[in-house]
Amino acid sequence: MQERDEYDEDWEPADGDVDDAPPYWFNGQHLPPHARAMGLTHHVPDGALLDFAGSLDSSKRGHKITAWAMLVVFGLPVVFAIMRLVSAIVPG
Repeated sequence: MQERDEYDEDWEPADGDVDDAPPYWFNGQHLPPHARAMGLTHHVPDGALLDFAGSLDSSKRGHKITAWAMLVVFGLPVVFAIMRLVSAIVPG
């Protein structure tokens, strides 16, 4: 182990400056507070989707394309279910 010298005080945080929160780029940092209150984390599929969607940045073109693709992927089954329901109710 190396000996400490006079410049080593910069390597340790001050007593009151310890921040135990993980950095914002770690998984699970973009979940809304109400999702955390329900017990969702980035380890479960629904929480992982929320975390991924929350990390998208609207100022980036690729993120906008990803958001629209997610909207289509998750929205089309709902549209098809409504179309099936309407075709079952309305004869013809």
